[in-house]
Amino acid sequence: MTAVDSRGGSPTPDGPPPPISSSADSDALAELGYTQQLHRGIGSYAAFAAGFSFVSILTTVFALFALGFGLGGPAFFFTWPIVFVCQFCVCLVFAELSGKFPVAGAVYQWSRRLAGETVGWFAGWFMLVGYIVSVAALAIAMQSVLPSIWSGFQLVGTDTGLATVSGATNAIILGTITIALCTLISAIGVSFMGKVTVIGVSIEIVGVIVLVGLMFAHAERSPVAAITDTGGHGSGLGYVPAFLASMLMAAYVMYGFDSAAELSEETTDPRRTAPKAIIAALLVSAVGGGLMILATLMAAPSLGAPELSADGIAYVITSQLDTWMGRTLLTIVAIAIFSATLAIQASASRVMFSMARDGRLPFSDFLARVHPRTGTPINTGMVVSALAIVVLLVNLGQAGVFAAITSVSVVIVYIAYLMVTVPALVHRIRGRRLDFGPGVFSLGRWGIVVNAVAVVMGAALMVNIAWPRQEVYDPDGQSWFLHYFAIIFVAATLVVGALAYLRIRAKSAPVATAPTAAVAR
Repeated sequence: MTAVDSRGGSPTPDGPPPPISSSADSDALAELGYTQQLHRGIGSYAAFAAGFSFVSILTTVFALFALGFGLGGPAFFFTWPIVFVCQFCVCLVFAELSGKFPVAGAVYQWSRRLAGETVGWFAGWFMLVGYIVSVAALAIAMQSVLPSIWSGFQLVGTDTGLATVSGATNAIILGTITIALCTLISAIGVSFMGKVTVIGVSIEIVGVIVLVGLMFAHAERSPVAAITDTGGHGSGLGYVPAFLASMLMAAYVMYGFDSAAELSEETTDPRRTAPKAIIAALLVSAVGGGLMILATLMAAPSLGAPELSADGIAYVITSQLDTWMGRTLLTIVAIAIFSATLAIQASASRVMFSMARDGRLPFSDFLARVHPRTGTPINTGMVVSALAIVVLLVNLGQAGVFAAITSVSVVIVYIAYLMVTVPALVHRIRGRRLDFGPGVFSLGRWGIVVNAVAVVMGAALMVNIAWPRQEVYDPDGQSWFLHYFAIIFVAATLVVGALAYLRIRAKSAPVATAPTAAVAR
């Protein structure tokens, strides 16, 4: 006789399947208003890997070094610790909330429980848009790596440049294959996905250590000489505009650590695991990324070489290391890109699932389904991937627009972060505890200070990223539309979101939730 687990496990011929969650974790989720449906298969290291692989310093620092160097010269290095201070404060606020509210769709759930349904919905909407675009941006980066490893990866034409027809077409093909593989892995089960992510992150960390070690071994100058040169971008107060522009590099890298919390409903003992994973993901990323930047500046043949602004770290690798080592590192970068794409795709699908489960998206019944055997939201994974591939198609003949969209996606996520940190600060100022249940991580008396820094610096960083700089959004200087694309895109996202929210709200009943905050005694 076949038995079926009432909590969503798959039937087995000999009796009930193994539990999909411990009773303690299921009870904690029930207190937050939800029944355990997703299978728990993520441990502490896999949770860390989810956050670290989203940041993916080997991918992002490798790809964006040239941007920071080109805008601010070698001294752009100092933007790294500044952005870290901001993001670490955000990270600490998120770590506290992840222990209090260990539920999928982290930023969406935290925001709506602190600020109400409307603000929460828009936080989820912005996160979804940002995540989906990020999936496309990471997947298309395969074009910058794979053909350099083996020419056979260039399936269309011979020109590998993303701005060319053949390069863009090949990038879309490689990106689509990458997204499809990530979707398949996610659908198999969270345990398998966690193992793949762990392998990818472990290889990436080894790659970072090897790369930094080799760069330091081939150093051409001291650390002080490497980071004090402004590269002809001015001095004193005259250097400030270039410095602020170069800060975009660090801002583009140091976000996404919250993805460790997106898998809270699939993580064992998430109240303890998620906060540690979020903090560890950012700390390891900050240290490793900072060392990568410093080592590259020290090992560059010449700080005045134009190749540093064009090719960045790749130029230093090809100049200072043997060809076989360069290809090995590029292979590791490709693995890191795949791991990052997998993590972001999974995070986006969990946000979509969480919102659909609350009836806050079109076709919510379809999107909120969990596969009974794998315990994963397969439908949201497929929808996220399909939308990401649609974004990929923009790059065909519109490389400038695609680059602008990927830049603005970071702005969108930073706005969503503020929809958590601002209401959290308001609660603290009003003397309300940000807890529900026995969260194990608390900022205590430092809560207001840390939260205030997260809000002020986060808002300033968001404005800095969105500032209509021609060298960022319209390098060729041919389109006013691209020049102001950040403002236009954010406004359009807000308007479309508002129209969608009004329509959904008119058809949906209020979401019942557990209490979110209590007045401190």
